[in-house]
Amino acid sequence: MTVGRMDSGKRYIGQDRVIAAIPYIVAQGHDVEYVVVGERDDCVRLESLAREVRVSDRVRFLGSTDLIAFLEAMVSGTPTLGLSVAGTTDALADGELGTIVSEPEIPPAIVRILAKPKPDPVALAEATRARFGRSQFAAGVRAALSRLMEAS
Repeated sequence: MTVGRMDSGKRYIGQDRVIAAIPYIVAQGHDVEYVVVGERDDCVRLESLAREVRVSDRVRFLGSTDLIAFLEAMVSGTPTLGLSVAGTTDALADGELGTIVSEPEIPPAIVRILAKPKPDPVALAEATRARFGRSQFAAGVRAALSRLMEAS
């Protein structure tokens, strides 16, 4: 599943790369379905790409829903994969909590993830909470406020 954000041109970032990788993933023996959650502005282009690479039956577009992000996925025990851009590396704890890849690595990385046993969802959820939970957030806020008070 992908939960996407739009770039300034109203195009999904990364979803087209995953759709293009589906034939490779299927050829490696994995029976996959790709679910795209997000605004529908770019779905016509993505649906066209899915038809072009002959995977329309494997791609579903759910449209806009409440935000589901890397952290929510990991807290629920779901393995994650993200491009090594923007806040992804931080959200995936520099690769400790999820898989970080460059664009050309997407197809083989997905195949590797699917071939591995699914990680222990409880351990993944606990590791995510340990890094990003309330107490870590509160400690970060206290530290930031202390720095502000010292600077004034």
